[in-house]
Amino acid sequence: MKYIIAPSILSADFGNLQRDIEMINQSEADWFHVDVMDGVFVPNISFGFPIMAAVKKHATKPLDVHLMIVNPDQYISEFAEAGADRITIHYEACTHLHRTIQLIKASGCKAGVALNPHTPVTLLQDVIEDLDLVLIMSVNPGFGGQKFIHNTYKKISDLKQLIQGVNENLIIQVDGGVGLQNITTLVSAGANAFVAGNAIFATENPSETISSMKSLTASTINI
Repeated sequence: MKYIIAPSILSADFGNLQRDIEMINQSEADWFHVDVMDGVFVPNISFGFPIMAAVKKHATKPLDVHLMIVNPDQYISEFAEAGADRITIHYEACTHLHRTIQLIKASGCKAGVALNPHTPVTLLQDVIEDLDLVLIMSVNPGFGGQKFIHNTYKKISDLKQLIQGVNENLIIQVDGGVGLQNITTLVSAGANAFVAGNAIFATENPSETISSMKSLTASTINI
């Protein structure tokens, strides 16, 4: 199984954004994780289409776009046109979740659903076959640098059981407090994609940190 490292550009140095994009391009990272926040669904505002365009212009790896916004249907086609390869929306933000998933797929992107820490994975039972990715939030969304919520391990295990015999190729992604200290435990629980922001960009050598994360996921396969 391939394990995916997706550095979150929310933690990049926006004064040197092209430099950090090139670092990810040249590293062992697999995706760019793009966190879009509207200040309504979450208590923070990040960036929109201009930054997306800047990232897409220089990125040589897929853009994994995470929409932490209300009314995501309004913007899905625009994010697809801006270069998103995957679009993940929040269960909690979608009144008509199935319709939104189909809209993402119709735009030509892979479809993901994110779950806040309080939202059980069982609520995805009726759409799990339609998904390419489920993102388990291991912190409350909106800010970087938060403490990892340990109930995440159980949620990953529950999701792993839910997809058995139904959608076993589903990507199980974790976002929030992910780093060298817990990535092997997350792999053991069943996760196979990892978003990391401060755990990468706050280190002395971000590229080496990404490499270490990849090495740890590879070593866990044999445990």
